[in-house]
Amino acid sequence: MSFFLRHSNTLSSSPLILSLVRHKHSSINSRTPRFLRLLNLCKTCEDSRPLTSLLIVQGLVKDVFLVEEFVRSCFHLGSSHLALSLFQQIQRPSLGLQNLVIRYLSNHGLYHELLHVYLHSGASGCPSDDFTFPFVIKACAALAAIRTGKEVHGVVIRTGFEQNLVIQTALVDFYAKTGCMGMARQLIDRIPQPDLVAWNALIAGYSSNGLNWEAFDVFEEILVMDLKPNLSTLATVIPVCTRLGCMHTGKSLHCFAIKPGYLSNNFLVPALISMYAGDEDLCGARNLFDSVPEKNVVVWNAMISAYTQMQRAISAFKMFRCMLRVDLQPNFVTFVSVIPSCENSSSLSFGESLHACVIKHGSENQLPVLTALVSMYAKLGDTDSSRYLFEPMPSKNLLLWNSMISGYVYNGLWNLSLGVFREMQFSGSVPDAVSIVSVLSACSKLEADLVGKSVHAFSIRKGFLSNLNLSNALLAFYSDCHRLSDSITLLREMPTKNSITWNTLISCCVHHCEMEKAVAFYYQMQKEGFQLDLVTLISILPSLSEKKSLGQGMAIHCYTIKYGFSSDISLANSLISMYCNCGNLDAGRLLFKVMPTRSVVSWNALMTGFRNHNLQNEVWVLFGEMIKDDERPNYVTLLNLLPACRTQSQGKSIHAVAFRTGIVQETPLLTSLMFMYARFENINSCLLQFQTGNMKDISLWNAFLSVQIQTKNSEIAVSFFHGLLRMGLEPDNVTVLSLVSACVQLNSLNLADCVTAYIIRKGFDKDLVISNALINMLATCGNILSARKLFEGLVEKDSVSWNVMINGYGLHGDGEGALDLFLQMKLSGVKPNGITYSSILSACSHCGLVEQGRLVFNSMAEHGISPEIEHYACMVDLLGRTGNLTEAYGIVRALPFKPSTSMLESLLGACRIHEDVELGERIGRMLSESDPENSRSHVMLYNVYAAAGRWGDAERVRSEMEERQLRKVPGFSLVMGNGFNDKEVY
Repeated sequence: MSFFLRHSNTLSSSPLILSLVRHKHSSINSRTPRFLRLLNLCKTCEDSRPLTSLLIVQGLVKDVFLVEEFVRSCFHLGSSHLALSLFQQIQRPSLGLQNLVIRYLSNHGLYHELLHVYLHSGASGCPSDDFTFPFVIKACAALAAIRTGKEVHGVVIRTGFEQNLVIQTALVDFYAKTGCMGMARQLIDRIPQPDLVAWNALIAGYSSNGLNWEAFDVFEEILVMDLKPNLSTLATVIPVCTRLGCMHTGKSLHCFAIKPGYLSNNFLVPALISMYAGDEDLCGARNLFDSVPEKNVVVWNAMISAYTQMQRAISAFKMFRCMLRVDLQPNFVTFVSVIPSCENSSSLSFGESLHACVIKHGSENQLPVLTALVSMYAKLGDTDSSRYLFEPMPSKNLLLWNSMISGYVYNGLWNLSLGVFREMQFSGSVPDAVSIVSVLSACSKLEADLVGKSVHAFSIRKGFLSNLNLSNALLAFYSDCHRLSDSITLLREMPTKNSITWNTLISCCVHHCEMEKAVAFYYQMQKEGFQLDLVTLISILPSLSEKKSLGQGMAIHCYTIKYGFSSDISLANSLISMYCNCGNLDAGRLLFKVMPTRSVVSWNALMTGFRNHNLQNEVWVLFGEMIKDDERPNYVTLLNLLPACRTQSQGKSIHAVAFRTGIVQETPLLTSLMFMYARFENINSCLLQFQTGNMKDISLWNAFLSVQIQTKNSEIAVSFFHGLLRMGLEPDNVTVLSLVSACVQLNSLNLADCVTAYIIRKGFDKDLVISNALINMLATCGNILSARKLFEGLVEKDSVSWNVMINGYGLHGDGEGALDLFLQMKLSGVKPNGITYSSILSACSHCGLVEQGRLVFNSMAEHGISPEIEHYACMVDLLGRTGNLTEAYGIVRALPFKPSTSMLESLLGACRIHEDVELGERIGRMLSESDPENSRSHVMLYNVYAAAGRWGDAERVRSEMEERQLRKVPGFSLVMGNGFNDKEVY
């Protein structure tokens, strides 16, 4: 008695309870009416609690009717735990009681408890029937309990309920919701006459698993079977139409839904609004929204989401405000729909206002809303606020982790994104394909090869490579990390490809100057049936940069016109650049003139073409037209103008324009200004530009070093190299090449050895270009042995490597060594080029190896190389030095082009040495005719006559010089330190 008094003040004094307790030995039938009356008095969960114990103590659990009524009352009062507690006390529950509890648990969404009751009943020997199984299967579907669901399916088959249509439909729905679409289809095919509910379950399964065409095919099957689609069918099929772009079918279904009155149900309207938004028909969506007399929150959410989807941020905000004004409480879907609008509006104040509204309506702890806020703040650049919201969350789902990672990637905080990715894994969350794509972007920017490869391995282990977006991200990662071979290998392994795949690879090839491979992939893409898009065309055009590529470029131009791409400004700009690069400036100019609208890039493209073909006047004319057209120049425009400056005043005027427009701080422009001032030997202005730039930018230092080397101030260049090291800057390949050039100019062996040691210690010698420069520096500075040792240590040698080593032997007067190396070069399979022959012929000339020189010169044709003027000059010099003046003169007379002044002067000098006055006179006349104002030819002829003792002719030459007022350039004595004129020998 005291037990009931403790548990219920309301019922403790009830005469019914007293009567039940006093007459506990009376029959159950006599106590049942009293208990039912007592049950009717229960109004709360606390009222029902003592009755649970009373049922057990009084033995009333044997009364099935009484227990069922108690269970109904408990669920009605929200006391499901009391009903379950009582059910578990019954050792052998009846089938009816089991089904009753299962039905109520299903209605209340308590699926975990439902499966527990089912398993408990089965263990107690309670059977299941056609009423039990649909609810149990529904619970398995809701919990995605695939294994349990399959076990229940097995029980259904064993107990003979497999042919029950309701159970079959439930099984179809279970397999569809758990992604086992093949099994779902097999089941529905076994049903003799499946009803619309089963077909709807199959369509919904295909739709939720992204198999849109399969869902559409099933819908067509329904129509063929003359089954009339209901509200559920339409609500499932219309989003499928939206995703597939079948808007005509979707609008037909809209018309179909009007006649039965389905639009009066707000269940279908949101799907139709989303469909019209997907077709970019906001007017249609808004008209449908306005036609609904009573709108629930789902309809409002659909309209807000439509505006957000179409990047109509202000309209989305207005719609949200209207929703609040009609006193409709927003839910978490509302906020998830409207928050992304802040990203489109780029307004942090809007975002903060929405955040305040979220807090006001108590949705700040909803994980989807929090995820949307984290993403919004990150997209607006406020990563601190994103992190502030992200950190305190005790349980983070995958979407929240991905939002934080992608937010850091979006803001260029690559290392922080990798840090969050590590935190995610330590927390036990398993990354998905979206996580991997974001992390790969960070690895690409950081060129983190090892991390990227680890991510690739993780993707293979998790089976993510079937995800096309992830495979494309991997392709871009390997491309950005300069691993073209890995990109090509990955392409071959990809099971599916799309246009993005090919575009990524083509862009990679162009970026790494692999133009032939880019064109090959372009044709392979077409061969495999992929449609070329704007990105493809813009990506491939830079690879067509030679005259021989003009036909391909024109074919692409025709393609753009045929498929309606020619109106795109970016593509037109690329075509202009292509025509200019291929040498057809007229076509580039014509395309520029017919463009309906031009951007600054259009002007720059044509201007660059003129500059690359040394049409400096055309560059200035085009710039004048650009200013008249009110087009504002950018720093690329000025970069085109600075090399075209013929006077320093022109350069200063461009400098002033850059200063006025505020783009003077761009590093490429500063470096171009430095080179411009260097051309006019204004080193102070170069230094001023250097000092006003970003001193942490290594390219600025590289430019200044290059300027100092161009102006022969190599000591200053070396000093500045020390300065950048003291600042903690890391030199790059360009810096090192400038340093090597400075050493060559200074011709200091000690400095060369120091530089070589530094380069090897820093690992720059792994770059073949730098190794070749080192070999040339050591050879020029006199250390031919070290140069040869470095040459022999090269893993791979190109033609430049052989050329610099051959030239080094020539500089050291070792013609035999140069010839031996030349022979080794041919045996190694490296084809000699024109520079190789210049080097070897020069070596033969310095060493007087006439026969060898003749053989080398005559062998040029064997390698398909036509002799240029430098090769003829080497032969003339070789023959002249060795006294073969007649043969040398014969070469000069047989030249296919006009001989150079230096070649004739070389032969004239040889005539003086070998005292061939007659030939000297002929060469002298040729020099006077080709360059009558050149005093050097007259001085050399004077010396020829003087050496032969023909002083009368010598004086005649001197008189001619005086008549023409030609002055000899004074010599400079390193001993005396001043100029002197030699009266006898010029």
